[in-house]
Amino acid sequence: MLAQQLWFSQPFEVHIRETQLPAPAAGQVVVKTLCSAVSAGSELLVYRGQLPPGIDLDATLKSLQHAPTYPLPYGYACVGRVEQLGDGVDPAWLDTLVFSFQPHASRFIATPDQLLAVPDGIEPEAAVFLANAETAVSLVHDGAPLLGERVVVLGQGVVGLLLTGLLARFPLDQLFTVDAFALRREWSISLKATAAFDATAAGQIAQLKIILTETDTNGADLLYEVSGQPHALNQAIDLCGFTSRIVVGSWYGDKSAPIALGGAAHRNRIRFTTSQVSSIDPVLSGRWDKTRRFTAAWRAIRQLSPQQWITHRYPLAQAGELYRRLDQTPESVLQALLVY
Repeated sequence: MLAQQLWFSQPFEVHIRETQLPAPAAGQVVVKTLCSAVSAGSELLVYRGQLPPGIDLDATLKSLQHAPTYPLPYGYACVGRVEQLGDGVDPAWLDTLVFSFQPHASRFIATPDQLLAVPDGIEPEAAVFLANAETAVSLVHDGAPLLGERVVVLGQGVVGLLLTGLLARFPLDQLFTVDAFALRREWSISLKATAAFDATAAGQIAQLKIILTETDTNGADLLYEVSGQPHALNQAIDLCGFTSRIVVGSWYGDKSAPIALGGAAHRNRIRFTTSQVSSIDPVLSGRWDKTRRFTAAWRAIRQLSPQQWITHRYPLAQAGELYRRLDQTPESVLQALLVY
């Protein structure tokens, strides 16, 4: 059976390969993809050739455990139906709607342990948000917001919006968001952020700093950096107070920027935490495992209905056009899907 697969040929170039898939071996299944989500963060690093050398694309996902050398497949949010079973696979899997961390392809072969059955009532275009919803849950856990705190989220892409939507359900004092794009700021306000500020407008960031320092908290208690821009860490530091916490959820690839760790950053005893969804904080792992975290992520999808943020749908054959749009006019895209 034929499968069309998306490959990143070299920086700024993608192509579609047509591959003849073998019949599934014992213990394997074939999944026919319905849609897959395109990440405007990590996938643009691949598209632009900004991957760090010498490490696997992902440390835990079997489909991405290979070095970032071109040509390569990428992607990690496919939803489809199981259409064929190999020997020994439970017949209940047949025709099941599933999510899988797989590169973009019209069909793929997987083992049942690489599949997550989509809960009843969740449509395919909502299910593709599972990877980002799990990331948002992980960020909340790593930040551990407290009652009455003032929280700032830098970056309102899909992960940032999911994070904002979850944080808005906490009994915080105030929740502020920062992003360069108006569409994202508008959505964060609809998610009940206290206020949203333009990351590129110095006057607005100065206004946010005044708000954060007009009480005895003298700065934000907790800040999340999920913009994908290393220089945003300096913005986070500037908005901190004494013993503030900064959770870095962005993957910068090979990008870097000078970070001002002298002066106030040093004296304020700021605590930095890098958050990465592949693992669970050892402090939590006694009570939390991946299954429990996925359950929380599915609940977040039900609560926030992130499918409303889908702005573009492209057939796989037009993937090159989609990546060019993401690269050149990112302000016009919130979430894009490849449809099959």
